[in-house]
Amino acid sequence: MSGKIKFAVVGCGHIGKRHAEMIQRHADTELLAVCDIRSAKETGGDAFGVPFYNDVDAMLAEVPAIEVVNICTPNGLHAPISLKALEARKHVVCEKPMALTKASCEAVLYKALQVHRTVFGVMQNRYSPPSQWIKGVVDQGLLGEVFMVQVNCYWNRDHRYYKPGSWKGTADLDGGTLFTQFSHFIDILYWLFGDITDIQGKFADFAHKDLTAFEDSGIVNFRFRNGGMGCINYSTAVWDKNLESSLTVIGSKGSVKIGGQYMDQVEHCHIEGYTMPKLDPTNPANDYGAYKGSANNHGYIIDNVVDTLKGRTTLTTNALEGLKVVEIIERIYQKRDEQPV
Repeated sequence: MSGKIKFAVVGCGHIGKRHAEMIQRHADTELLAVCDIRSAKETGGDAFGVPFYNDVDAMLAEVPAIEVVNICTPNGLHAPISLKALEARKHVVCEKPMALTKASCEAVLYKALQVHRTVFGVMQNRYSPPSQWIKGVVDQGLLGEVFMVQVNCYWNRDHRYYKPGSWKGTADLDGGTLFTQFSHFIDILYWLFGDITDIQGKFADFAHKDLTAFEDSGIVNFRFRNGGMGCINYSTAVWDKNLESSLTVIGSKGSVKIGGQYMDQVEHCHIEGYTMPKLDPTNPANDYGAYKGSANNHGYIIDNVVDTLKGRTTLTTNALEGLKVVEIIERIYQKRDEQPV
């Protein structure tokens, strides 16, 4: 592609606005339209000075110059809107999760291959300096044989987040805690150590019985196909504010722990013959007022889309990786659904 790459954003919530802002700030991109089923006044979608649509099909038909569609809708709409965009021969940038089922991901992947377009997954935690650092450590084999990996995600999501009438907390549009809150950390786990098997788990709904259609907490253990074992301990029942998101790795030649509220600090590094380098500071978390999310790295996502489409690099998160994260969550939730919560 030559010249500015032309984008549209579907979904004008917090993340959709972040995408639109990053597009308008970038020297090599142009925002042509935004879309949401709610009104421009209600969403603030008229603040970007571009045409506002309530219908994706109308936007795609009336603004043919769009080259990339950024999908920032509720989770359950990611796959159907991706398919609409791909059918119109647009590249897709899809917020996590790529879909709520492996089958839906496969349909998107098939269509992308059929029309020769690219689907970019939004897994912005890969850009955090601690994530980049641990990826290098693991890929270089500095930890030796990996014995154990533990991921802890303890966040607050209460009535301030799950508001009446919202898509959040619903089975069809939200899908579950692992899809909406913690898929970023399952992505990091898969990115570093590969696929998992022999999944076991216990699940509970401690504090959200009147707020959501699914569990708020789980303890999941498994084995890696590449060797070693791991666990994910997660909850959105933490009182008042987030507690931590952490990754601990025990290997034959060392151990590391990345902690903090958003897996943004290296808390421990003890590796044979290795000196810990000084890392760049991590971007602050996305701040939504009453609650906070993962690191604000969406600018890097737009950079990667531009550089990939202009042939300068490869995409950070491809559609197959997005599918694998969804498949892992789906397999974990099969264990949840086998037992009462």
